[in-house]
Amino acid sequence: MTNFLLTSRLGMVPETGGYAINTQILRARTTDTRAVWVAAIALPLLLLAPAFWNGYPLLQWDTGGYLARWYEGYLVPSRSTVFGIYLHVGEDSGFWFNLGIQALATLWVLQLTLRVLDLAQPRRLVAISLALVLATALPWLASMLLTDIFAGLAVLALAILVLHGERISKIETCALFAFIAFAAATHSATLGVLFGLCCVGWILWPVLRKRIPAKGLAQGSLTIATGAVMLLSANFALSGQFAWTPGGTGVAFGRMLQDGIVTQYLRDHCAQEQLKLCPYRNELPATADEFLWGKSMFNTLGRFAGMNDEMGYIVRRSLAAYPGWQAEAAAVATAQQLVHVATGEGTNGWIPHTYGIIERYIPAQLKPMRAAHQQKWQLDFTAINHIHVPVALGSMLLVAILFGRGLWQRRLDDLTLLAGTVTLALLGNAVICGVISGPHNRYGARIAWVATFVVLIAVAKRFGKNAVGDSGAA
Repeated sequence: MTNFLLTSRLGMVPETGGYAINTQILRARTTDTRAVWVAAIALPLLLLAPAFWNGYPLLQWDTGGYLARWYEGYLVPSRSTVFGIYLHVGEDSGFWFNLGIQALATLWVLQLTLRVLDLAQPRRLVAISLALVLATALPWLASMLLTDIFAGLAVLALAILVLHGERISKIETCALFAFIAFAAATHSATLGVLFGLCCVGWILWPVLRKRIPAKGLAQGSLTIATGAVMLLSANFALSGQFAWTPGGTGVAFGRMLQDGIVTQYLRDHCAQEQLKLCPYRNELPATADEFLWGKSMFNTLGRFAGMNDEMGYIVRRSLAAYPGWQAEAAAVATAQQLVHVATGEGTNGWIPHTYGIIERYIPAQLKPMRAAHQQKWQLDFTAINHIHVPVALGSMLLVAILFGRGLWQRRLDDLTLLAGTVTLALLGNAVICGVISGPHNRYGARIAWVATFVVLIAVAKRFGKNAVGDSGAA
């Protein structure tokens, strides 16, 4: 009788030679089976809901620069040839092939993260994914022809590879390795964030070697090196130049111009130095975007080809001339970038360069592109950001609190390590993007959703203990 009561509580009844599963367990497994199908079919579709509504993949101001890399055969500042090749592969499908890859990669990384944290029940995956779809920028990133979707996913993928490599198969390890390398090659800021995380990992490894495996750190570091080689190789293949994607100093120059540092340097030094910008020192635009991408003297002076050396010179000399001002400006830019998290920057009806590139090189896409809601100015993120912005800011604060609480209690469990990884990624992203490029909502939104994901994981761990009969796989 005692044995019967025990096994009944576990959901089983004794039979000859074993146990039979009771009705409660069968119902639970049936529910989980349905959840698996929902996760496999419905979630990728929901992740692409903005694109389906639009009738065409979402475009952004920078999309055209990436699209043109395959056709123009030369390097352009801040436009990865690797991502350009990736977009070219999907042209014949109207770029729906690319969006399919982005949605499936998102679902894969989300479920893999939950699985290594022992939260892989299908119902949890569905619930957490739905919350991300409704309350974060994630579906808009997945629906867009831009590198941003890979920034946050790469942070999660790196955390899995480095911290939980023993919990995944060899095939998954290889897939994560390739995915992280590709993500790093699509944008220098993504590569910089991943590189920074690995550097912090190596610094902490001597005291945390039981929690941060050296093998995982080595694999993670190698993915970044592989991404760098991938980018250099693609640059050589398309342009004949074995060189890094240009534009770093130009972008930094723009941020310093926006902070007033460039104008002050010209006023202080034009009497002694013959610089192309000296005649324009009192006419410089107020923002970096106006200078680099608007109708400014930058065009008159030859754009990057004509100004790159001078911009690099001014950047280096102004760092030495005004170190205190530079440090203060960098701190302010970092703080501002942390709170710039609104969805949709650069995704509106006025993106003439991208339209021009599509018309010039992919004319077959003109008709569906022009028929989309975005090109009819029917896309407005105002109401969306009434939800996304507070959710993003609240999540970033909460994930930092989770990390701080774990450190205070000296409890370096899986959740604390993940929260720490994401906190450092958010800070690193703010430093790299804010200090070099200047604060932009796009740079914050592309990674803030990861903080929401970690908060949802914490909620699942706190209130969603595994019920008897839950399926163990998603």
